[in-house]
Amino acid sequence: MAYRYYHQPLFSHQWGRAIKWLIVANASVYLVQMFVGRNFLYTFGLVPYQVTRNLWLWQIFTYMFLHGGLFHLLINLFILWMFGKPIEREWGTSSFLKYYFTCGLGAAIFILFTSLNSRMPVVGASGAIYGVLLAFAMLYPDSIIYLYFLFPIKAKHFAILIGAIAFLGGISGGRSNIAHFGHLGGLLVGY
Repeated sequence: MAYRYYHQPLFSHQWGRAIKWLIVANASVYLVQMFVGRNFLYTFGLVPYQVTRNLWLWQIFTYMFLHGGLFHLLINLFILWMFGKPIEREWGTSSFLKYYFTCGLGAAIFILFTSLNSRMPVVGASGAIYGVLLAFAMLYPDSIIYLYFLFPIKAKHFAILIGAIAFLGGISGGRSNIAHFGHLGGLLVGY
């Protein structure tokens, strides 16, 4: 089945309810996050130490709605909009939401197991977004994605590439603000 792309107005009825509400929820929480302050991140971001020692279990859900900056938010929402629309259209709203949150929870579990004692908050929907990218690649494997808007690559090869990058980034042990194992967790649980 070839994937055809056609123009849709912003927030058209063809978007699907899940995509619209996930975008609205993420943007709204980001606005709250900007005004409330840093303690908000430590309360609602995924802080492995708090989850494992103090059983702050809500964090495995709420971290998906927080973001580390405007660019982080915009890139996640852009990818959700771009690749989530055809998936929700194909699967339906309920199935799409179950899949999205399952990938996000899977990413949280990978983060917890790879950094049990970390007191730094992990934020973002990237684990769920990586799952969405994988689902798109499995549904439309020969669709062309333009990496950095320049380089054409088939969706199936793109999914392998981002998985390899997440894996190598995770095992490299380097200090970065990217939760590579969370990305990998979203991919693996999505699979």
